[in-house]
Amino acid sequence: MMQDHSTSRRVFNVFNITFLALLMLVTLYPMYFMFITSISHGVEVMKGTISVLPKLVTLDTYRAIVQGDLFLYMKNSVLYTVVGTVINLVMSCLAAYPLSRRNFSGRKPFTAIVTFTLFFSGGMIPLYLTVNAFGIMDSIWALVLPGAINTYNMIIIRTTFQAIPDSLTESAQLDGANDIVILWKIIIPLSKAVLATMLLFYAVAHWNSYFDAMLYINSKAKYPLQIMLRNMLIGGLFADETTVAATGAASFSVTDGTLRAAAIIVTTLPILIVYPFVQRHFVKGVMIGSLKG
Repeated sequence: MMQDHSTSRRVFNVFNITFLALLMLVTLYPMYFMFITSISHGVEVMKGTISVLPKLVTLDTYRAIVQGDLFLYMKNSVLYTVVGTVINLVMSCLAAYPLSRRNFSGRKPFTAIVTFTLFFSGGMIPLYLTVNAFGIMDSIWALVLPGAINTYNMIIIRTTFQAIPDSLTESAQLDGANDIVILWKIIIPLSKAVLATMLLFYAVAHWNSYFDAMLYINSKAKYPLQIMLRNMLIGGLFADETTVAATGAASFSVTDGTLRAAAIIVTTLPILIVYPFVQRHFVKGVMIGSLKG
């Protein structure tokens, strides 16, 4: 029996490792393909000969991107992401804290109102008219204020706050601490895992967002990086977004295909850099926020 059990365990391990290895390959290969395409000569890319290894390695594509407007758009995206994420976390914590307190008299009706927004919203046109009425069109505030709180994420934070023992906050109140002190000194330090997870959720959402910028941003100088990437992917309009005069473009070392690949790599890189720092909190944060309703 022990031998049969050991054999079945080995078979399971071999199958599991093989399956996970194939899954990892399927997940990583598209990004790897984009990278080798971005450093390959444009002629080889147009021939379709790139599959496993780059051909005629060149950095002309990245030189073209550096000389172009990409870093202006990247600066805008970083600004929108940082400001938007900070606003999201602050507003979500300020909304979640009172809804998590059992002695808050309006807790149930306010929770019901907030939950209602998960299923029903005014829609795009009323939101556009509201943003326009407030006079924040073509500014950063049009991108970060309308979505200051994500209801689902806020409910997860509220559930985490609610799981913290009341004895801690009651002791702090006996020592003269007000709600702001309790939130900042007790609740938030005990909720770092879920807040790190929400930070990742909010940051990725802001970084990947382009539709709001299409609606509310009119000035090209204020475009986020994703608008440039969208234009390159859909229209192949790299001439308007990058300067390729001194990059060997005459020899076709830089083409639409190599520019698209390089833009995807540059766009994805910041999230790939940030993710490892919050990954250890990711599963723990989501699980903590889902244990208790």
